[in-house]
Amino acid sequence: MPAKAKVSTFSATPRDLAMLEAVARYHGLNKSATIASLVRREFWRVFPGGTDKIKPDRGAKVEGEA
Repeated sequence: MPAKAKVSTFSATPRDLAMLEAVARYHGLNKSATIASLVRREFWRVFPGGTDKIKPDRGAKVEGEA
């Protein structure tokens, strides 16, 4: 069963919000999905093997593993 989404807020300048809206529109996503997608992509870029609390999905290809 998927985890229930937690409602959060953030502060952004009008310019940052306009950039977010443009990226979301380009990808056909809403702003929330765009933020989540960008965070996931950056997380796996920074931590390709995961962390103590967040592990790669079963069967995922992990950089540096044979």
